[in-house]
Amino acid sequence: MAVFKEVACAHGAKKFEMQENGLQVILMPNSVSPVCGFQVTYHVGSRDEGVGHTGATHLLEHLMFKGSKKFNKENNNNIDQLENIGAILNATTWLDRTNYFEVLPKAYLEDAIAIEADRMRNAYISEDDRQDEMTVVRNEFERDENSPMSALHKNIWSTAYIAHPYHHNTIGWLSDIENVSIERLKEFYDTFYWPNNATVTVVGDIDEKETLDLIEKYFGKIGRSPHVIPEVYTKEPKQDGPKRLIVKRVGEPGIVGIAFKTPKGLAKEHLHIQLISGILQMGKSSRLYQRLVAKGLAVGIYAEDYPNIDEGLFVIYVYLTPKATHAEVEAIVLEEIEKLKTQKVTLAELDRVRAMIKADSVYGRGSFFSSLNQINEAIALKDWQYYFNLSDEMAKVTSDEIQSTAKKYLIEDSSTTGYFIPKEEGDA
Repeated sequence: MAVFKEVACAHGAKKFEMQENGLQVILMPNSVSPVCGFQVTYHVGSRDEGVGHTGATHLLEHLMFKGSKKFNKENNNNIDQLENIGAILNATTWLDRTNYFEVLPKAYLEDAIAIEADRMRNAYISEDDRQDEMTVVRNEFERDENSPMSALHKNIWSTAYIAHPYHHNTIGWLSDIENVSIERLKEFYDTFYWPNNATVTVVGDIDEKETLDLIEKYFGKIGRSPHVIPEVYTKEPKQDGPKRLIVKRVGEPGIVGIAFKTPKGLAKEHLHIQLISGILQMGKSSRLYQRLVAKGLAVGIYAEDYPNIDEGLFVIYVYLTPKATHAEVEAIVLEEIEKLKTQKVTLAELDRVRAMIKADSVYGRGSFFSSLNQINEAIALKDWQYYFNLSDEMAKVTSDEIQSTAKKYLIEDSSTTGYFIPKEEGDA
């Protein structure tokens, strides 16, 4: 245990640091069944990419399943061998982080630890694999291009941001996907994939000492990075007026998207934004559901208000019915936003939304997979307790604060509005 220093204890979980290499470790015991979830979260995402290698984190995610020094097809023990014992394994990439995870029987936990430790520094990253996986990623990109929602979403973000790398979609731009060199991908890997830029999470039927011993056995051999991990220092300049865009493609339905710049994810005001999102579109009694879906003007409403490391976007998407126009739906959304600034939210409405968000959060801890997902996003924010504390923090929010935050952030001059307008096959 001397190699680990306990740095925090909360909510039945403990956080440790491996003193030699800086690896962060979170243990969350849960003996409901003899199953474990193991995860490595790297503090690298599309936020850390630049022109010429956008999509590098996602492409590396694919390449890191092609094998490593100890675990590969030649040795007949490739990384996906765990599927043979019923494990769930995958990886995801997002703006601020990348995670690799396994959910598997307790007896095979050591195998997952060994695999993740080996591919942290010994992943095969070859040109042949890049060529193969590039075509896979390109197909993903093209599927997104054929989705009205994805096309509008990408264009709203790239219009809202002109300087900050949130401008780039996580999957990257097509020309970068096709042309990024293997040397540049290796350089990216060698820059960010180190123990002092990662957090290991273990959830499930575990013994603290045994688990830490296994982590030390495999990850303890890896030194910390020989360089300082680069930090993103680019800040988005103040937006000086509303932005608008139109995407016209074949596809259905028509969509209205209205986005507003939000504070950093750990700012208290971001809690207010999440509650505002719930008030507007969460459940059939929400304001926009009653004004749009119940009136036959929309087939659905979706809002994105995820907390990010840097200032993000709160985006409301409305999927139109054939009888609705983009302009009238936009006007209704803006009218409801204006009410948040001029009229205080009732305590009953606020409590309804708080209860729904709390239920979602608690439900999210109901499985090892969901627990890993929640803590992964909290780690990305650099506050591993974020989702544990969410309900308690939201319970403190007042109607006055909701109104104040709406006035401050939901303003025209920081907005980006996009329309997806369907067009017929063969239209110019």
